[in-house]
Amino acid sequence: MVVFKKPHALSDVPLHYCPGCTHGIVHRLVAEVIDELGIEGKTIGIAPVGCSVMAYNYFECDMIEAAHGRAPAVATGVKRANPDNIVFTYQGDGDLASIGTAETVHSAARNENITVIFINNAIYGMTGGQMAPTSLPGQVTQTSPYGRDVNLCGYPVKICEMLSELEGPEYLERVTVNSVKQIKNAKRAIKKAFQNQIDGKGFSLIEVISSCPTNWGMTPQAALKWIDEKMIPYYPLGVYKDRSAEKKEAEQ
Repeated sequence: MVVFKKPHALSDVPLHYCPGCTHGIVHRLVAEVIDELGIEGKTIGIAPVGCSVMAYNYFECDMIEAAHGRAPAVATGVKRANPDNIVFTYQGDGDLASIGTAETVHSAARNENITVIFINNAIYGMTGGQMAPTSLPGQVTQTSPYGRDVNLCGYPVKICEMLSELEGPEYLERVTVNSVKQIKNAKRAIKKAFQNQIDGKGFSLIEVISSCPTNWGMTPQAALKWIDEKMIPYYPLGVYKDRSAEKKEAEQ
């Protein structure tokens, strides 16, 4: 009896991520969902620039590398040219919420029928721990050694809240993966986002609050605790938009 096995859609190679980084957990969840929906042969993933720049090594489906921040634009082109394929982007906060803000906002506004997996670890990971658009007020980073000063740098960008003000998006949810319970909930949300695309409902984005022990200067255990104590209070978990559920509720 098989109790546990690697998803077929996840490549059998070592991940390059730092110890304690939660990218690996999210990779596995995406691969499990692809397996369970039986869509590996028709799925196309778009890899970003950032810590997950080599995501093309980790998924068995077709993958395309996008320029920094342009994954939603690339995904839009791929999906429109190949409407029967399932297209997802996998992006960090520097990629999606900084240089790629316009691509993210406008693909959501158009309700492009794609799935976006957004990793929010409140820092630029790949380039050494600089302040990101999502860094918390007062958060110490390589470029904010005295803490993020909102009077100088502004406030963090809350992607789910911002996109929820648009009429276009089908489904927006913020989850995390710092406990077994939260991992299960994150998988449910990711699976729904892919199913929405299969059903032709439109743009779905799942924001995953994630840890970066290396650049936070913490142990992996402390980083998971910091998510609960600091990240989630500022970035509350939950569904920020679900047009299908709202329509169903209105009809009842």
